[in-house]
Amino acid sequence: MTTRETGIEGLLIIEPKVYRDERGYFLESYHQERLNALGISHHFIQDNQSRSVRGVIRGLHFQEEPYAQTKLIRVTEGTIYDVAVDLRKDSDTYGSWFGIELSINNHLQLLIPKGFAHGFSVLSEHATILYKCDTNYHPESESGIRFDDPGLNIDWKVNLESAIISEKDKVLPYLKET
Repeated sequence: MTTRETGIEGLLIIEPKVYRDERGYFLESYHQERLNALGISHHFIQDNQSRSVRGVIRGLHFQEEPYAQTKLIRVTEGTIYDVAVDLRKDSDTYGSWFGIELSINNHLQLLIPKGFAHGFSVLSEHATILYKCDTNYHPESESGIRFDDPGLNIDWKVNLESAIISEKDKVLPYLKET
């Protein structure tokens, strides 16, 4: 496993070692000791999975303290455009966002620390996303930011006119309102 910087402190791309041959491939998607050796010491306690169709945008979601979550995102089917927004008010990159294509073909993962909002759009016919969390989900601390916040100006890589977005996500506040 190796890590790559994103330009936002703590937000890391993780690239597992992929072993390929005529049968297919093998990789370790999670190895706590290897991650610890890279300086990543989160203790993940919950796995979540979602499956969505092309054109879906989910997010931007986060949990407020004391239930903020670190997430480790990966894709097991299809391709997504994954986005993290820095909400840490004391950060030099507060309000900045980073996006990356995660897919079954590139095997990249995104480590999103506490203090970030997270969302994704689906670029393939279907996509299955698996993510680890270091804190259990608590509905009472759920929050979010509008996917189409003009202050963020995120290019979701899908047509916003035909995007499939939940009613809940359509009425989230803008960043400046949080």
